[in-house]
Amino acid sequence: MAPYESDDSRSAEEAEERHSARRKAARYVVPVAVVGVAAATIGLVPALADSGDPDLPKITAQQLVQKIAESDVQQLSGTVKITTDLGLPDLGGLESGLASGAVGNGSGSSADPSAKLTELASGTHTLRVAADGPDRQKVSLIESAAEYSLIHDGKDVWGYDSKSDEVYHGTADQDGKAGKAGKAGKGGKGGEKGRAEVPATPRDFAEEALKAADDTTSVTVDGTAQVAGRDAYKLVVKPKHASGTTVGVISIAVDAETGMPLKFTLTPASGGAAVVDVGFTQVSFAKPAASTFDFTPPKGAKITEDKDAAAREHASDAPREGIAPGAGLLGGGDGAKVIGKGWNSIATFDTGEKGGVPSSTGKGDMGGFLGSLGDQVSGGFGKGTVFSTRLINALITDDGKVYVGAVTKDALVKAADAGK
Repeated sequence: MAPYESDDSRSAEEAEERHSARRKAARYVVPVAVVGVAAATIGLVPALADSGDPDLPKITAQQLVQKIAESDVQQLSGTVKITTDLGLPDLGGLESGLASGAVGNGSGSSADPSAKLTELASGTHTLRVAADGPDRQKVSLIESAAEYSLIHDGKDVWGYDSKSDEVYHGTADQDGKAGKAGKAGKGGKGGEKGRAEVPATPRDFAEEALKAADDTTSVTVDGTAQVAGRDAYKLVVKPKHASGTTVGVISIAVDAETGMPLKFTLTPASGGAAVVDVGFTQVSFAKPAASTFDFTPPKGAKITEDKDAAAREHASDAPREGIAPGAGLLGGGDGAKVIGKGWNSIATFDTGEKGGVPSSTGKGDMGGFLGSLGDQVSGGFGKGTVFSTRLINALITDDGKVYVGAVTKDALVKAADAGK
């Protein structure tokens, strides 16, 4: 039986207690560890390579990085396959609520983009994508018997969930930014990140990994490949010193003609399957039909207007200093401070809530279950709980401080000790 399956023999008071605990649990940073990677895959991102290694002119790592930076693809359409394997336990449905808490409650509509991010936290998903410049993009998440679409067309941002027949409507700001929906499917240069501050295109992924490539990072070219029928160079990015970080190797397949990343694969230091493996299975750089971006709410659909999206967008525009490769992969977080260097960097912030995470001895089954998911740790900082995935680990101390990064549990404990 799943941990949160209802039982007719339980009292209404116990049911309410579980419901209340679930809402409170959503405020913890466990979901940050989950969504930090998963949320990054909501936009245009790459997946599986074709067989065959094309014979291309030699190119240096510096030249290939420059080619990515100069890429100016404005129009495209295609299919993207995303596989995410964070090694998460089966939470009996709680993971969806936790992750929703991490990205914010949003408008409350199932068509709100933030409500769909959690679906990409595990498993394999297929997206159809299209872009025509910085003001027109579309991403559709294809499900077994339904489809979710996110459309940015000029000043309007629409989300439609066919399963619930709900519509979300937001607006871009005066500068043309797509607000909370972010750069859904953006294929060109301009534009800004949405309030989640996460990569939304293959090039965004590459830039997050490359922008702080300092003396802690190795960047090399490792031959060629074919992705979605196109010739590509393989760029390999990895930490020079593996101690402390959970990141193993990042591989980026870069289109030889346009310089646009077509494939992004991140393998953890622990080995095994990739944590994130995303890429185009089909892509065209022709101009999509104008009708691709047309959207009219279906008759009878429930429409939610998100009037607060612009305010949240501006609030998330505050600059964050010291973001390094490891921290960039987290998706960031408002008010977070980054400590450490390179791939060993750790984001930290104070929740203002004392008491930490309910322990295994806590009252009710919610407290016991949450406690069982984490490892109890202690040090000079006091006591806390570490929640782990194959890539992102998070420490929540009993005095309400959070430390999260693509680093080991020991690295988090040391950071918390140093912060006292």
